[in-house]
Amino acid sequence: MSSLRSDPVHRIHPEPIDQFDRLPDSILLLVFNKIGDVKALGRCCVVSGRFHSLVPQVENVVVRVDCVISDDDSSPSSYDKSRSAGPISSIFRFLFGGIVKPFHALAQFLGPKRPAFRETLNTHPSSSSLFVGSVGPRADVNDGEMEQGGVTHHSPTQVLRNFDEIRYLRIELPSGELGIDDGVLLRWRADFGSTLDNCVILGAASVTKNLHLQVPECGNDEFCPNNNIINVDDNGSIPESFYTNGGLKLRVVWTISSLIAASARHYLLQPIIAEHKTLDSLVLTDADGQGVLCMNRDQLEELRVKPLSASSALKRTQVPALNMRLWYAPHLELPDGIVLNGATLVAIRPSEQSSSKKEVSDASWLSTAFEEPYGTAAKMLVKRKTYCLEMNSF
Repeated sequence: MSSLRSDPVHRIHPEPIDQFDRLPDSILLLVFNKIGDVKALGRCCVVSGRFHSLVPQVENVVVRVDCVISDDDSSPSSYDKSRSAGPISSIFRFLFGGIVKPFHALAQFLGPKRPAFRETLNTHPSSSSLFVGSVGPRADVNDGEMEQGGVTHHSPTQVLRNFDEIRYLRIELPSGELGIDDGVLLRWRADFGSTLDNCVILGAASVTKNLHLQVPECGNDEFCPNNNIINVDDNGSIPESFYTNGGLKLRVVWTISSLIAASARHYLLQPIIAEHKTLDSLVLTDADGQGVLCMNRDQLEELRVKPLSASSALKRTQVPALNMRLWYAPHLELPDGIVLNGATLVAIRPSEQSSSKKEVSDASWLSTAFEEPYGTAAKMLVKRKTYCLEMNSF
């Protein structure tokens, strides 16, 4: 009788229902994949045991790096100093991946065991770092961690270790490695397998804006074929001054520096690629948009099965002998009024691939390497005279 008497009370005041419990796991995983950010996912883990069990199944993960720590003095500010010292020297000195802002929840991803939720909330501050070169006596490279300023830095390999099914991984550095002068444009994109597959570099000595722009009519693809390069009477040829005023030397520096930056990034990704066999796409970029390294599923698999040609002393993948195509325009005016002064496009492929793959002069391949308006700049430059160069392996 007592149970019957209590029924009306339960009908009037039913027990609260957690609405998340009514959502299937597949819906929650869609939400987590939209979140992507590894720090936010770490915080989601402490919400409930169900969230904790689902987060490792996320397929789309983004690791945003907040600051970079040099191995010289383990100071976050030292990276800015190394960039000002020169683009080449900084590449081999930086220790990228130091997420210095503490976030407690992510600590459950950083060890071989996932601690209890209470332990997670009371853990020491932690962050993600990737160690290059000698990092001092306080660093345990084998464990993938280093203590600096009261914050324990963990390698991205260790941070990502407890994600079981990553398919799409994006790592974003806080800035590009190459210290360039203000106003200079430098963009590069490189595709790698076990070694360099191709690289495209777009540069300009300065970027200005045409305030008296007359917008022409464009086609459906938003590319205006009637846009002209300022001073078109040069017939697309490189002026003599380009060779005498240091213009060619500067482009060579841009090319070598970009290739070194790309090969260093590729070398440092090896542990992640080896551990995550489910990867379909890996992108390592930076917040400045200076450089993008991309690897698709076939290229990732190639790296796993084919020996890597690496320079362990320099901590980078060896760059093979290259064939290059170069296009140059003293002044290049884009449809939106942006003017690239000393615009240069360089398309690069390994010499041994020249006969088996598409020619580097393929405009569609080059124009899709960059976001607008720089994709249009590439389309315009490849219509000019092509200059062929070769470079030995380094």
